[in-house]
Amino acid sequence: MTPKESKGLKEEESSGPSLPGLDDRITGALVGAAVGDALGGPVEGYSPDQIAERHGGRVHGVVGPWHGDDWRTARPIAPYHKGDGHVTDDTLMTHALIRVYARVRDHLDAYAIADHLVPDLMTNPRWIPELETETLPLHRLFLAEKWLVARLAHAHADPREAGVGNIVNCGAAMYMAPVGLVNAANPAAAYAEALDIAGAHQSSYGREAAGVLAAAVAAAATPGATPDSVVTACLSLAKDGTREAIEKVCEVARGHSDFESALRPLRAAVAPYDTVGPDYRAPSLAARRPSRLHSIEELPIALGMLLVAGGDYRHAVLGAVNYGRDCDSIATMAGALAGALGSPVPEDWAKTVAEASRLDLWEPARTLTEVAREVFERDVRRRRAHERAFTALGGTACSD
Repeated sequence: MTPKESKGLKEEESSGPSLPGLDDRITGALVGAAVGDALGGPVEGYSPDQIAERHGGRVHGVVGPWHGDDWRTARPIAPYHKGDGHVTDDTLMTHALIRVYARVRDHLDAYAIADHLVPDLMTNPRWIPELETETLPLHRLFLAEKWLVARLAHAHADPREAGVGNIVNCGAAMYMAPVGLVNAANPAAAYAEALDIAGAHQSSYGREAAGVLAAAVAAAATPGATPDSVVTACLSLAKDGTREAIEKVCEVARGHSDFESALRPLRAAVAPYDTVGPDYRAPSLAARRPSRLHSIEELPIALGMLLVAGGDYRHAVLGAVNYGRDCDSIATMAGALAGALGSPVPEDWAKTVAEASRLDLWEPARTLTEVAREVFERDVRRRRAHERAFTALGGTACSD
Protein backbone atom coordinates (compact mmCIF):
# COMPACT_ATOMS: atom_id res chain seq x y z
CA MET A 1 0.00 0.00 0.00
CA THR A 2 1.37 3.42 -0.96
CA PRO A 3 1.59 6.26 1.61
CA LYS A 4 -1.16 8.07 -0.28
CA GLU A 5 -3.44 5.01 -0.16
CA SER A 6 -2.68 4.54 3.53
CA LYS A 7 -3.53 8.17 4.26
CA GLY A 8 -6.79 7.88 2.33
CA LEU A 9 -7.74 4.73 4.24
CA LYS A 10 -7.03 6.39 7.59
CA GLU A 11 -9.11 9.43 6.62
CA GLU A 12 -11.99 7.15 5.58
CA GLU A 13 -11.77 5.19 8.83
CA SER A 14 -11.67 8.32 10.95
CA SER A 15 -14.61 9.91 9.22
CA GLY A 16 -16.82 6.86 9.69
CA PRO A 17 -19.58 5.79 7.30
CA SER A 18 -20.50 8.42 4.76
CA LEU A 19 -23.97 9.90 4.63
CA PRO A 20 -26.09 9.03 1.60
CA GLY A 21 -25.48 11.45 -1.25
CA LEU A 22 -27.92 12.90 -3.75
CA ASP A 23 -27.76 9.86 -6.03
CA ASP A 24 -28.50 7.49 -3.16
CA ARG A 25 -31.35 9.56 -1.80
CA ILE A 26 -33.05 9.98 -5.18
CA THR A 27 -32.70 6.28 -5.90
CA GLY A 28 -33.95 5.34 -2.45
CA ALA A 29 -36.93 7.64 -2.70
CA LEU A 30 -38.06 6.56 -6.17
CA VAL A 31 -37.40 2.84 -5.83
CA GLY A 32 -38.84 3.01 -2.33
CA ALA A 33 -42.01 4.69 -3.58
CA ALA A 34 -42.52 2.08 -6.32
CA VAL A 35 -41.99 -0.85 -3.97
CA GLY A 36 -44.37 0.63 -1.41
CA ASP A 37 -46.94 1.10 -4.16
CA ALA A 38 -46.65 -2.53 -5.27
CA LEU A 39 -46.91 -3.89 -1.72
CA GLY A 40 -49.98 -1.80 -0.93
CA GLY A 41 -51.87 -2.43 -4.18
CA PRO A 42 -53.36 -5.86 -3.41
CA VAL A 43 -54.84 -4.79 -0.06
CA GLU A 44 -56.01 -1.31 -1.06
CA GLY A 45 -59.52 -0.48 0.10
CA TYR A 46 -59.70 -2.94 2.98
CA SER A 47 -59.44 -2.50 6.74
CA PRO A 48 -56.60 -3.83 8.93
CA ASP A 49 -58.92 -6.57 10.23
CA GLN A 50 -59.96 -7.62 6.73
CA ILE A 51 -56.34 -7.68 5.62
CA ALA A 52 -55.31 -9.83 8.59
CA GLU A 53 -58.19 -12.24 8.01
CA ARG A 54 -57.45 -12.56 4.28
CA HIS A 55 -53.72 -13.17 4.75
CA GLY A 56 -53.71 -15.03 8.05
CA GLY A 57 -52.01 -12.13 9.79
CA ARG A 58 -50.24 -8.97 8.76
CA VAL A 59 -48.74 -8.55 5.31
CA HIS A 60 -44.95 -8.76 5.45
CA GLY A 61 -43.99 -8.46 1.79
CA VAL A 62 -45.26 -9.01 -1.74
CA VAL A 63 -48.61 -10.84 -1.81
CA GLY A 64 -50.97 -12.03 -4.51
CA PRO A 65 -54.31 -10.59 -5.64
CA TRP A 66 -57.09 -10.34 -3.08
CA HIS A 67 -59.31 -12.66 -5.15
CA GLY A 68 -56.53 -14.95 -6.34
CA ASP A 69 -56.91 -16.20 -9.91
CA ASP A 70 -60.30 -14.47 -10.21
CA TRP A 71 -58.73 -11.00 -10.32
CA ARG A 72 -59.87 -10.42 -13.94
CA THR A 73 -63.57 -10.59 -13.08
CA ALA A 74 -63.98 -10.21 -9.30
CA ARG A 75 -65.38 -6.85 -8.28
CA PRO A 76 -64.51 -4.26 -7.15
CA ILE A 77 -60.92 -4.86 -8.29
CA ALA A 78 -61.46 -6.16 -11.85
CA PRO A 79 -59.90 -5.80 -14.36
CA TYR A 80 -56.70 -4.86 -12.55
CA HIS A 81 -54.09 -7.41 -11.53
CA LYS A 82 -53.21 -5.85 -8.18
CA GLY A 83 -50.62 -7.90 -6.37
CA ASP A 84 -47.73 -10.19 -7.27
CA GLY A 85 -45.40 -7.18 -7.26
CA HIS A 86 -47.30 -5.02 -9.75
CA VAL A 87 -47.03 -1.25 -9.35
CA THR A 88 -50.15 0.88 -9.76
CA ASP A 89 -50.97 4.31 -11.16
CA ASP A 90 -48.97 6.01 -8.39
CA THR A 91 -45.74 4.76 -9.95
CA LEU A 92 -46.93 5.23 -13.53
CA MET A 93 -47.64 8.90 -12.82
CA THR A 94 -44.38 9.37 -10.91
CA HIS A 95 -42.38 8.04 -13.85
CA ALA A 96 -44.41 10.17 -16.24
CA LEU A 97 -43.53 13.30 -14.26
CA ILE A 98 -39.85 12.33 -14.35
CA ARG A 99 -40.09 12.12 -18.15
CA VAL A 100 -41.37 15.71 -18.13
CA TYR A 101 -38.39 16.78 -16.05
CA ALA A 102 -36.10 14.94 -18.48
CA ARG A 103 -37.62 16.87 -21.37
CA VAL A 104 -37.76 20.34 -19.77
CA ARG A 105 -34.57 19.99 -17.66
CA ASP A 106 -35.61 22.82 -15.38
CA HIS A 107 -38.25 23.61 -12.77
CA LEU A 108 -41.80 22.78 -13.85
CA ASP A 109 -45.09 24.63 -13.67
CA ALA A 110 -48.72 23.94 -14.55
CA TYR A 111 -48.03 24.65 -18.22
CA ALA A 112 -45.43 21.88 -18.31
CA ILE A 113 -48.18 19.49 -17.23
CA ALA A 114 -50.40 20.65 -20.09
CA ASP A 115 -47.63 20.74 -22.67
CA HIS A 116 -45.77 17.54 -21.79
CA LEU A 117 -47.41 15.29 -19.20
CA VAL A 118 -50.86 15.17 -20.76
CA PRO A 119 -49.61 14.36 -24.30
CA ASP A 120 -47.40 11.62 -22.83
CA LEU A 121 -50.39 10.02 -21.09
CA MET A 122 -52.51 10.25 -24.24
CA THR A 123 -50.16 9.23 -27.01
CA ASN A 124 -47.28 7.02 -25.82
CA PRO A 125 -48.17 3.35 -25.18
CA ARG A 126 -46.35 1.79 -22.21
CA TRP A 127 -46.41 -1.49 -20.33
CA ILE A 128 -49.15 -1.35 -17.70
CA PRO A 129 -48.45 -4.08 -15.11
CA GLU A 130 -51.98 -4.22 -13.70
CA LEU A 131 -53.46 -4.68 -17.18
CA GLU A 132 -50.67 -7.01 -18.33
CA THR A 133 -50.52 -5.26 -21.67
CA GLU A 134 -48.97 -2.32 -23.45
CA THR A 135 -51.45 0.50 -23.83
CA LEU A 136 -51.85 4.21 -23.24
CA PRO A 137 -51.32 5.15 -19.58
CA LEU A 138 -54.58 7.11 -19.82
CA HIS A 139 -56.47 3.80 -19.88
CA ARG A 140 -55.21 2.91 -16.40
CA LEU A 141 -55.77 6.23 -14.66
CA PHE A 142 -58.47 6.93 -12.10
CA LEU A 143 -61.15 9.51 -12.93
CA ALA A 144 -59.37 12.24 -10.98
CA GLU A 145 -56.32 11.78 -13.21
CA LYS A 146 -58.35 11.46 -16.41
CA TRP A 147 -59.53 14.95 -15.49
CA LEU A 148 -56.11 16.21 -16.60
CA VAL A 149 -56.83 15.08 -20.13
CA ALA A 150 -60.43 16.28 -20.17
CA ARG A 151 -59.61 19.74 -18.86
CA LEU A 152 -56.26 20.41 -20.50
CA ALA A 153 -56.37 18.56 -23.82
CA HIS A 154 -60.07 18.90 -24.63
CA ALA A 155 -61.42 21.86 -22.65
CA HIS A 156 -58.24 23.94 -23.05
CA ALA A 157 -58.52 25.25 -19.50
CA ASP A 158 -55.90 27.58 -18.08
CA PRO A 159 -53.41 25.05 -16.66
CA ARG A 160 -53.00 27.08 -13.49
CA GLU A 161 -56.71 26.67 -12.69
CA ALA A 162 -57.58 23.40 -14.40
CA GLY A 163 -57.69 21.46 -11.13
CA VAL A 164 -60.66 23.45 -9.83
CA GLY A 165 -63.76 21.27 -9.90
CA ASN A 166 -61.93 17.96 -9.86
CA ILE A 167 -62.43 15.24 -7.25
CA VAL A 168 -60.31 16.36 -4.29
CA ASN A 169 -58.09 13.39 -3.47
CA CYS A 170 -54.46 12.31 -3.23
CA GLY A 171 -54.13 12.06 -7.01
CA ALA A 172 -51.64 14.91 -7.33
CA ALA A 173 -49.76 14.22 -4.10
CA MET A 174 -49.08 10.59 -4.99
CA TYR A 175 -46.61 11.48 -7.75
CA MET A 176 -44.95 14.63 -6.33
CA ALA A 177 -41.83 12.97 -4.89
CA PRO A 178 -39.74 13.99 -7.96
CA VAL A 179 -40.48 17.65 -7.21
CA GLY A 180 -39.05 17.24 -3.73
CA LEU A 181 -35.98 15.49 -5.11
CA VAL A 182 -35.24 18.17 -7.72
CA ASN A 183 -35.46 20.65 -4.83
CA ALA A 184 -33.55 18.42 -2.41
CA ALA A 185 -32.77 20.15 0.91
CA ASN A 186 -35.06 23.09 0.03
CA PRO A 187 -38.56 22.25 1.30
CA ALA A 188 -39.97 25.74 0.69
CA ALA A 189 -38.95 25.66 -2.97
CA ALA A 190 -40.37 22.15 -3.38
CA TYR A 191 -43.65 23.24 -1.80
CA ALA A 192 -44.00 26.23 -4.14
CA GLU A 193 -43.14 24.26 -7.28
CA ALA A 194 -45.49 21.41 -6.43
CA LEU A 195 -48.37 23.80 -5.73
CA ASP A 196 -47.86 25.33 -9.18
CA ILE A 197 -47.71 21.94 -10.89
CA ALA A 198 -50.67 20.57 -8.96
CA GLY A 199 -52.85 23.52 -9.92
CA ALA A 200 -53.38 21.74 -13.22
CA HIS A 201 -54.72 18.67 -11.45
CA GLN A 202 -56.18 19.47 -8.04
CA SER A 203 -57.57 22.20 -5.81
CA SER A 204 -58.10 22.73 -2.08
CA TYR A 205 -56.51 20.19 0.26
CA GLY A 206 -55.65 17.89 -2.65
CA ARG A 207 -53.38 20.56 -4.08
CA GLU A 208 -52.06 21.46 -0.62
CA ALA A 209 -51.11 17.85 0.02
CA ALA A 210 -49.09 17.79 -3.20
CA GLY A 211 -47.09 20.78 -2.01
CA VAL A 212 -46.52 19.37 1.46
CA LEU A 213 -45.52 15.92 0.19
CA ALA A 214 -42.92 17.49 -2.10
CA ALA A 215 -41.66 19.58 0.83
CA ALA A 216 -41.45 16.47 3.01
CA VAL A 217 -39.34 14.64 0.43
CA ALA A 218 -37.05 17.66 0.03
CA ALA A 219 -36.68 17.82 3.80
CA ALA A 220 -35.95 14.09 4.00
CA ALA A 221 -33.21 14.52 1.38
CA THR A 222 -31.40 17.04 3.62
CA PRO A 223 -28.14 15.84 5.22
CA GLY A 224 -28.80 14.92 8.84
CA ALA A 225 -32.57 14.79 8.38
CA THR A 226 -34.71 12.73 10.74
CA PRO A 227 -38.40 11.84 10.76
CA ASP A 228 -38.96 14.62 13.28
CA SER A 229 -37.19 17.22 11.13
CA VAL A 230 -39.31 16.14 8.15
CA VAL A 231 -42.51 16.65 10.12
CA THR A 232 -41.26 20.00 11.41
CA ALA A 233 -40.64 21.16 7.83
CA CYS A 234 -44.14 20.07 6.84
CA LEU A 235 -45.75 21.92 9.73
CA SER A 236 -43.82 25.09 8.86
CA LEU A 237 -45.38 25.14 5.40
CA ALA A 238 -48.73 23.32 5.53
CA LYS A 239 -51.96 25.30 5.73
CA ASP A 240 -55.47 24.83 7.11
CA GLY A 241 -56.82 21.33 7.69
CA THR A 242 -53.75 19.69 6.18
CA ARG A 243 -51.50 21.24 8.79
CA GLU A 244 -53.84 20.38 11.64
CA ALA A 245 -54.27 16.79 10.47
CA ILE A 246 -50.50 16.28 10.24
CA GLU A 247 -50.02 17.77 13.69
CA LYS A 248 -52.69 15.60 15.34
CA VAL A 249 -51.65 12.37 13.61
CA CYS A 250 -47.97 12.91 14.39
CA GLU A 251 -48.73 13.66 18.05
CA VAL A 252 -50.34 10.25 18.28
CA ALA A 253 -47.60 8.55 16.23
CA ARG A 254 -44.90 9.68 18.67
CA GLY A 255 -46.49 7.47 21.31
CA HIS A 256 -45.88 4.30 19.29
CA SER A 257 -42.83 2.39 18.11
CA ASP A 258 -44.63 -0.48 16.40
CA PHE A 259 -47.17 -0.14 13.62
CA GLU A 260 -49.46 -2.82 15.06
CA SER A 261 -50.37 -0.72 18.08
CA ALA A 262 -50.56 2.43 15.93
CA LEU A 263 -53.05 1.28 13.29
CA ARG A 264 -56.28 2.22 15.06
CA PRO A 265 -54.99 5.30 16.93
CA LEU A 266 -53.67 6.85 13.73
CA ARG A 267 -56.98 6.26 11.96
CA ALA A 268 -58.85 7.84 14.90
CA ALA A 269 -56.54 10.86 14.78
CA VAL A 270 -57.04 11.51 11.06
CA ALA A 271 -60.76 10.67 10.93
CA PRO A 272 -62.02 14.20 11.79
CA TYR A 273 -60.14 15.60 8.76
CA ASP A 274 -60.88 12.80 6.28
CA THR A 275 -63.97 13.35 4.13
CA VAL A 276 -64.24 9.79 2.79
CA GLY A 277 -65.65 8.40 6.02
CA PRO A 278 -65.36 5.06 7.81
CA ASP A 279 -66.36 2.89 4.83
CA TYR A 280 -63.67 3.47 2.22
CA ARG A 281 -65.66 1.81 -0.55
CA ALA A 282 -68.85 3.77 0.26
CA PRO A 283 -67.68 7.39 0.64
CA SER A 284 -69.81 9.88 2.50
CA LEU A 285 -71.78 12.62 0.71
CA ALA A 286 -69.12 15.12 1.80
CA ALA A 287 -66.32 13.05 0.33
CA ARG A 288 -63.65 14.67 -1.80
CA ARG A 289 -65.19 18.13 -1.82
CA PRO A 290 -63.11 21.31 -1.41
CA SER A 291 -62.68 22.50 2.17
CA ARG A 292 -60.22 24.47 4.26
CA LEU A 293 -61.05 22.29 7.25
CA HIS A 294 -60.15 18.91 5.83
CA SER A 295 -57.19 16.92 4.54
CA ILE A 296 -56.49 13.88 2.46
CA GLU A 297 -55.89 10.88 4.69
CA GLU A 298 -52.82 9.51 2.95
CA LEU A 299 -50.18 12.17 3.69
CA PRO A 300 -50.70 12.53 7.47
CA ILE A 301 -50.75 8.74 7.87
CA ALA A 302 -47.57 8.34 5.81
CA LEU A 303 -45.82 10.88 8.01
CA GLY A 304 -47.20 9.18 11.10
CA MET A 305 -45.89 5.80 9.98
CA LEU A 306 -42.50 7.37 9.27
CA LEU A 307 -42.38 8.52 12.90
CA VAL A 308 -43.59 5.18 14.26
CA ALA A 309 -40.87 3.43 12.27
CA GLY A 310 -38.14 5.84 13.29
CA GLY A 311 -37.42 6.32 9.59
CA ASP A 312 -36.86 2.62 8.89
CA TYR A 313 -38.07 1.79 5.38
CA ARG A 314 -39.39 -1.72 5.98
CA HIS A 315 -41.30 -0.79 9.14
CA ALA A 316 -42.78 2.41 7.68
CA VAL A 317 -43.98 0.74 4.48
CA LEU A 318 -45.42 -2.34 6.19
CA GLY A 319 -47.26 -0.05 8.60
CA ALA A 320 -48.72 1.85 5.66
CA VAL A 321 -49.67 -1.36 3.83
CA ASN A 322 -51.40 -2.94 6.82
CA TYR A 323 -53.27 0.29 7.58
CA GLY A 324 -55.42 -0.51 4.55
CA ARG A 325 -57.82 1.96 2.93
CA ASP A 326 -55.79 3.85 0.27
CA CYS A 327 -52.69 2.01 1.37
CA ASP A 328 -50.91 1.85 -1.99
CA SER A 329 -50.67 5.64 -1.99
CA ILE A 330 -49.84 5.79 1.73
CA ALA A 331 -47.05 3.25 1.21
CA THR A 332 -45.86 5.13 -1.89
CA MET A 333 -45.46 8.28 0.21
CA ALA A 334 -43.96 6.53 3.24
CA GLY A 335 -41.57 4.64 0.96
CA ALA A 336 -40.44 7.82 -0.77
CA LEU A 337 -39.81 9.55 2.57
CA ALA A 338 -37.92 6.68 4.18
CA GLY A 339 -35.90 6.14 1.02
CA ALA A 340 -35.01 9.83 0.82
CA LEU A 341 -33.84 9.68 4.45
CA GLY A 342 -31.41 6.97 3.38
CA SER A 343 -33.07 3.89 4.83
CA PRO A 344 -32.35 1.04 2.40
CA VAL A 345 -35.11 -0.56 0.37
CA PRO A 346 -34.99 -4.37 0.78
CA GLU A 347 -33.23 -5.70 -2.31
CA ASP A 348 -35.48 -8.73 -2.62
CA TRP A 349 -38.60 -6.55 -2.65
CA ALA A 350 -37.14 -4.19 -5.26
CA LYS A 351 -36.00 -7.07 -7.48
CA THR A 352 -39.38 -8.80 -7.27
CA VAL A 353 -41.32 -5.61 -8.07
CA ALA A 354 -39.05 -4.67 -10.96
CA GLU A 355 -39.30 -8.11 -12.54
CA ALA A 356 -43.03 -8.52 -11.95
CA SER A 357 -43.85 -5.04 -13.25
CA ARG A 358 -41.38 -5.31 -16.16
CA LEU A 359 -39.99 -1.92 -15.20
CA ASP A 360 -36.47 -0.65 -14.63
CA LEU A 361 -37.00 1.03 -11.27
CA TRP A 362 -33.49 2.48 -11.25
CA GLU A 363 -33.41 4.22 -14.65
CA PRO A 364 -35.87 7.00 -13.64
CA ALA A 365 -33.68 7.68 -10.61
CA ARG A 366 -30.58 8.03 -12.75
CA THR A 367 -32.44 10.39 -15.06
CA LEU A 368 -33.81 12.53 -12.26
CA THR A 369 -30.41 12.74 -10.57
CA GLU A 370 -28.91 14.18 -13.75
CA VAL A 371 -31.76 16.66 -14.06
CA ALA A 372 -31.56 17.70 -10.40
CA ARG A 373 -27.87 18.51 -10.76
CA GLU A 374 -28.52 20.52 -13.93
CA VAL A 375 -31.36 22.44 -12.33
CA PHE A 376 -29.25 23.27 -9.28
CA GLU A 377 -26.51 24.67 -11.54
CA ARG A 378 -29.11 26.78 -13.35
CA ASP A 379 -30.44 28.00 -10.01
CA VAL A 380 -26.96 29.03 -8.88
CA ARG A 381 -26.39 31.03 -12.06
CA ARG A 382 -29.78 32.70 -11.75
CA ARG A 383 -29.21 33.50 -8.09
CA ARG A 384 -25.78 35.00 -8.80
CA ALA A 385 -27.23 37.15 -11.57
CA HIS A 386 -29.91 38.40 -9.21
CA GLU A 387 -27.33 39.16 -6.53
CA ARG A 388 -25.26 41.20 -8.96
CA ALA A 389 -28.32 43.09 -10.17
CA PHE A 390 -29.55 43.80 -6.65
CA THR A 391 -26.10 44.96 -5.58
CA ALA A 392 -26.01 47.31 -8.56
CA LEU A 393 -29.27 48.81 -7.28
CA GLY A 394 -27.56 49.69 -4.03
CA GLY A 395 -28.28 46.52 -2.11
CA THR A 396 -25.77 44.83 0.16
CA ALA A 397 -23.17 42.89 -1.76
CA CYS A 398 -23.19 39.13 -1.20
CA SER A 399 -19.98 37.28 -0.46
CA ASP A 400 -19.16 34.06 -2.27
